[in-house]
This record gives sequence, C-alpha cells and structure tokens, in this order.
Amino acid sequence: MKYALITGANKSIGFETARQLLQQGYYVFLGSRDPQKGEQAVAQLHAEGLPNVEPVQLEVTDGASVSAAREAVGQKTAVLDVLINNAGLSGALPQPAATTEVAVFKEVYDTNVFGVVQVTQAFLDLLRQSAEPRIVNVTSGLGSLTLHTDPTWKYYPVKVAAYNSSKAALNMYTITLAYELRETAFKVNAVDPGYTATDFNHHSGPGTVPDAAARVVKAALLAQNGPTGQFFSDDNAPNTGISPW
Repeated sequence: MKYALITGANKSIGFETARQLLQQGYYVFLGSRDPQKGEQAVAQLHAEGLPNVEPVQLEVTDGASVSAAREAVGQKTAVLDVLINNAGLSGALPQPAATTEVAVFKEVYDTNVFGVVQVTQAFLDLLRQSAEPRIVNVTSGLGSLTLHTDPTWKYYPVKVAAYNSSKAALNMYTITLAYELRETAFKVNAVDPGYTATDFNHHSGPGTVPDAAARVVKAALLAQNGPTGQFFSDDNAPNTGISPW
C-alpha cells in the first residue's frame, strides 16, 4: 500500500483529492488545522466505505504542529509516497500592489510559501524512502509571470498582489526543489486546479471540485518517465496540460 499526506484536506479540493486517492488504493493522512473538522471529514469518508484514512492535525504555519504531524505519520509508516501541499490562503481582498499592507503579504506568504517549505522539508526523509516519491504543490494560473504579461489572457486584469506573488514564489520553489532532486526518483510539480467553485472564492468559479481534484491526483500518480519541475494547467494550456511559468 502507498501512503499520501494532504494538507488542508478537510474540505473542498483537498477533501476530494483524498477521496480520489483512497479510491486508487492509497492510505491517506488527511491534514487539517482544526482537529474536529479533520475527524468529521474522515468520518464522512469512512461512511462512504473508504477506511484507509486518518486525520492528522496540521497547521502548516506552526512549526510545532508540523513537527507533531511528522511524528504522528512516522509512527504509522516509514515511507511516504505522496505529499500534496494543498493548504492555501487568499488573504484580505482587494490587494493593490501600491497600498496593501505588508501584514497581508506576510499572512498569505506564511501559508502559501513558507508553510509549503516547512511541511516539505519536514517530510522529505519519509518521501526519500519511497521508490516513486511525488510532491504536488497546488498553485494557480494567477502565479504565472508569463500569463500575467499576456494581454490576451482571460485573467489579465486580475492583479491580486499578495496572493498572486505568493503563488509565483511557490512556483519558483517547485522548480528549485525539482532541480535539486533531478537525479532521484522524485517528481515535483505544481498544479493549477483551475477556477473552481469553492469556499476559497465564495463558490464563484465555473469549475467543479471533482475535476479540480482529478488534476491534482493526476500529478500525484505520474509514472516514472513523467515530467518534473512543471506547471500543469488544463485551463491555460488545454492541449498540453502544461502552461508557461
């Protein structure tokens, strides 16, 4: 059996990603910063006949919480096959570059960038024990510098300073980590799940949660000859699944 950890997995895309990985035969550690919500999410999956899942209290911005989660997972398995950094924060909106307070930038970066780094580094030792380790960072097309400078891109006017730049930083971290691990079996990629109707955007997106989660799962299940250090986006490059950074 293979093991996966998903951050921010008690609802929306993270929860559906857990469901789909369970359906693929994985054992899932469902990360949630609120223990009660994590337990409720796991109870729902158990009720659906998916037993191989358990909650892990995990606040990605809290070093002590991350360390405790690493200890808890390590007591159950010596190998982690998949890490999905799904937890994210949009921050207070709007976010004009000229006037958004630095505190907003720090709050958003703490989850979207530093949290990812902290969790990834904490679980790298377990991932290194896997024959086919996969790291998937859930990002956004709004983090693409190339797309933002293209006036024909449908989201060209959407300039949300803190959130967009945090996802650009996450994309660069993905590239850098993939490069460092290029001589190993690791596949490290960023996935844009698309503009999906979730609590994150007040259910304004046209995409569905199952479709968004399927994109994340696809990257988690990449074959050994699959790509690494890439940005996958069905919305922004439907013919290839990969859009420019």
